[in-house]
Amino acid sequence: MGGITRLSSRWLCVVVPVAASLVAWVAMVVGGSELTPAVLCAPGLFWAAPSTALELLLVLNRPAAVAGSAALMVAAMMLPLIPTPLSHVYDRSFARRRGRAMVLFVAGYSIFWMGAALALEAVALAARWAAPTSLVCFVAVLAAAVLWQASPCKQWCLNRCHRRSHLAAFGVAADRDALIFGLTHGAACIGACWALMLLPLCVANFHMPLMAAVALFVAAERVERPAPPAWRWRWPGKALRIIAVRLRLPSGRLDNASGYFSPVIRRSFSDPIERCTF
Repeated sequence: MGGITRLSSRWLCVVVPVAASLVAWVAMVVGGSELTPAVLCAPGLFWAAPSTALELLLVLNRPAAVAGSAALMVAAMMLPLIPTPLSHVYDRSFARRRGRAMVLFVAGYSIFWMGAALALEAVALAARWAAPTSLVCFVAVLAAAVLWQASPCKQWCLNRCHRRSHLAAFGVAADRDALIFGLTHGAACIGACWALMLLPLCVANFHMPLMAAVALFVAAERVERPAPPAWRWRWPGKALRIIAVRLRLPSGRLDNASGYFSPVIRRSFSDPIERCTF
């Protein structure tokens, strides 16, 4: 009976973040979350009358609305990524302090992401406002996202997302370690996702569908095993193979489509948590 109770409690690490994410998605669909660029201004107004353009931009996007939009975006897209590290906090904490440790982890994770989300929204507003057309803005951001997706830095950040920090068991050290784990995991997650997160913020139309597509992509990326940082294209091949097996589709084409998960890498990283040291 104790084992069943523990298993059902551990499922809260999955159910609660996913439920909170679904609530955020519903709030965005019902209330809308897209920021409004200064579309009534010509792009050259920044150079002719920067103070007037800035005032209009602030009127169209009040600070409270920007913060609320950032919070909903983080909750919708990033909370589904934390069940695994949250389960690590659950497993490494005593029952009497488990809830506090999990709250501290989520707080540290959210603090970094809220700051990053506000910065991304500011960059997106500036890009959409300054670009001559929305297409030019989107193409520029897409090029940056593709470059980052193939870079060694992206892989390094993904590897850090697989790391599980040591957590003290008692006293202030336990609280400190849970908070620091949330902060470091959030920082690694920001490094892995920031370029992709800019894409839905830089489009005037199809904002929500693109946001959902990016959320699914970054979630599928976390299924992949760590790998040495190098220039290569990264895509969620393992997640696609799992879906293919589930749907009883031949997965040979998916295996041949990407050399990313070669047998050598699979053998070298058979235990992603222990071997992720770079």
